Amino acid sequence: MPFDVQEFPEASRMDRAAMRRNRRIVAIWLFTVAAMILVMIILGGVTRLTGSGLSIMEWAPVSGALPPMSDAEWHHLFDLYKQIPQYSLVNEGFGLAGFKHIFWLEWIHRLWGRLIGLAFLVPLVWLGLTGRIERRLVPRLVLLFVLGGLQGAVGWFMVASGFLPDTTSVSAYRLVAHLVLALALYAAILWTALSLLRPASRRVVVPLAPRLLAASCAIMVALTIVAGGFMAGLHAGLTYNTFPLMDGQLVPDGWARLQPVLRNLTENVTAVQFDHRLLATATLILVTLMAALGPRIGLPRSISIALAVAVGCQYALGVTTLLLVVPVPVAAMHQAGAVILLTTVLVAWHRLLHGRLPKRPCAKGSRAAAPKPA
Repeated sequence: MPFDVQEFPEASRMDRAAMRRNRRIVAIWLFTVAAMILVMIILGGVTRLTGSGLSIMEWAPVSGALPPMSDAEWHHLFDLYKQIPQYSLVNEGFGLAGFKHIFWLEWIHRLWGRLIGLAFLVPLVWLGLTGRIERRLVPRLVLLFVLGGLQGAVGWFMVASGFLPDTTSVSAYRLVAHLVLALALYAAILWTALSLLRPASRRVVVPLAPRLLAASCAIMVALTIVAGGFMAGLHAGLTYNTFPLMDGQLVPDGWARLQPVLRNLTENVTAVQFDHRLLATATLILVTLMAALGPRIGLPRSISIALAVAVGCQYALGVTTLLLVVPVPVAAMHQAGAVILLTTVLVAWHRLLHGRLPKRPCAKGSRAAAPKPA
């Protein structure tokens, strides 16, 4: 698997103990960064839901770390905001106080991104210089840091799409690209940390069926999140606020009204919401199946329960968000639930590949004979 870390059978017992201690330290650091990315994704969802993401018109990676310090600076930023369509079409006349409200949400979102960069870079340098990171792991961690920096640029690329004429929100395509890169970084960091605690072993051979089931669950969760990104980008949750039917139908009219037909998957509100519902239901079935079969395929009972709870709660949150017409607190919980579900599936998949296989019960009459007394 990608981002796996191998065992070290050739090392002495003392060296292995030292390596395990260092690996635990590095794993704790990576888990901390992953938790910060989870918070970042939730903050991003809140800024989108409140329309705060377009309140800062400048991309200043260094100087932007400080908020406005004077009335002149506040009025300068507010005057810039007045130039974009979102102000004239949505928020005209809401005053400096209203601007400050949306500004602080976006500023905290960007500040948290900078803090994630520091939380990754400073320990990376220190742990590397003190020899606590294995050499073969350094290029991977450096690459993850570079991709994290790229995520900031992709975020600005997304925000810039909201400044176009007659536009009051960002491009759905750029929003999904920003979300997918964040989740890819999160998953890579999480998998690397898990592999440090439980390295890959050549002694573990996993049957094909459990591997396919775990991979299918991970893929289905990822596809559902991508579809959810297009739901958010098109504000599709504000329509068809009934469940399980859409406008009184299981398959709504107008699913394929755009040409070419593939455009419906990303640009047609009706199709995007129907596809998200369909993928979410398929995810519910697959993950529940994996949870039910967990003990038989080598998963601890605790992980099997976590899978069932995570997918059940996430599905319920999705339905609630839709029926209540996307209230910000519930929608933010739904976005957080998506990352938690992805985390649970990745942990289960990793444990399945790296953990011990369940012992098969002995056949009747195959029990080894007890040794005879001397």
